[in-house]
Amino acid sequence: MSGPRSWLARRLLLGGAQTVAVVLLVFVLTEALPGDAAVALAGEQPDPERIAAIRDAMELDRPAPERLASWAGGLLQGDLGTSLTSGRPVTSYLVDGFGPTLLLAVTALVLLIPLGVGLGVFAARHAGRLADRCVSAATLAVYAVPEFALGVLLITVFALRLGWLPPTAVGYGTDLLAHPTALVLPVLVLLSRPVCSLARLVRAGMIDALAAPYTEQARRYGVPAARVRYTHALPAAFAPAAQQLARTADWLLCGVIVVEALYVIPGLGTVLMNAVAERDVPVVQGLAVVFGVLTVLLNLGADLIARRLAPRAGVAA
Repeated sequence: MSGPRSWLARRLLLGGAQTVAVVLLVFVLTEALPGDAAVALAGEQPDPERIAAIRDAMELDRPAPERLASWAGGLLQGDLGTSLTSGRPVTSYLVDGFGPTLLLAVTALVLLIPLGVGLGVFAARHAGRLADRCVSAATLAVYAVPEFALGVLLITVFALRLGWLPPTAVGYGTDLLAHPTALVLPVLVLLSRPVCSLARLVRAGMIDALAAPYTEQARRYGVPAARVRYTHALPAAFAPAAQQLARTADWLLCGVIVVEALYVIPGLGTVLMNAVAERDVPVVQGLAVVFGVLTVLLNLGADLIARRLAPRAGVAA
C-alpha cells in the first residue's frame, strides 16, 4: 500500500483535475447554446441595443479560447461575472442565497448523523429479528417517496389540516433562524431519503464489521461487547457512510431546488431557478462552477475521513 502522503497527493491532483473539468464543461455547455447566444438570451422580439449589450457583456466577438481564458482568470480572482438582467455581480447572488441554503443543509446534517447512525446500529444489533425487519421496511418505503410528493403531503397534513406549521416561508425573508417553525417541514423532507440510505449503509457495515476477524479476535480476548461494537465495528461501518454523507451534503447545498421551490425559501436553488427562467447565463455559470467545486471538495473530504476511519479498506484514489 502506498504511503499516506502519496495517496493524498494523488487525491489532490485528481481534485484539481476535476475542478478544471468542471470549469471547462460549464463553458462548453454555454457555448453549445443554439444559434446566436445573444439573440437567444434577448428573448422574443429582441431590441438590437439589448442584443449588443449582451454580446458585449459575454464578449461574444472574441474567440472562444480567449473568452475561456478571461473567464477562468476572473474565477481565480473570485470574479464570477456580472448578471445580464440586473447588472449585479454574481457573487452578490451567492451571498443572498447562501444563508438560507446553508441553514437548511446544516440543520439537516446535524439531525441526519444521529438519526441515520442510530437507526443503522439499532437494526444491526437486532439483525434478522422483527425490529430489524421493521426498520428495513420503513426505510425502504420512505426512500421510495419522491421529495415533492412527501413535501405536498406534509403541507396538507401539518399546515392545512392541523394548522401546526406554516406551509411556506413566504413573509419571513432570509432570516429563517428567527422563524424556526418555517424550517420544520423543509428539513423533514430533506431528511427523509438521506436518513434511510445512511441507516441501511451503517446497518450493512456494522453487520460485516462485527463478523470480521479482528472483532472476533477482540471478543476472544474478552473485550466487552459494547466496546467491540462502538470502538471497533462502528468506525469501520462509518467509513463507507462518510462518502454517502459527502454526497448528501453536496445534494443539500447544491440540489435543494425542489424543496426551496415548494416551500418558497430564497436560497441558492431558488436563485438558480430564477436565473434559468431569465436566461441569465453568467449567474447560471457562476452557480454551476461553485456547485461543481463544492462537490469535488466534499468528495475529497469524504475520502480522507473514510481512509482515516478504516485504513484497512484502502480507499481507492
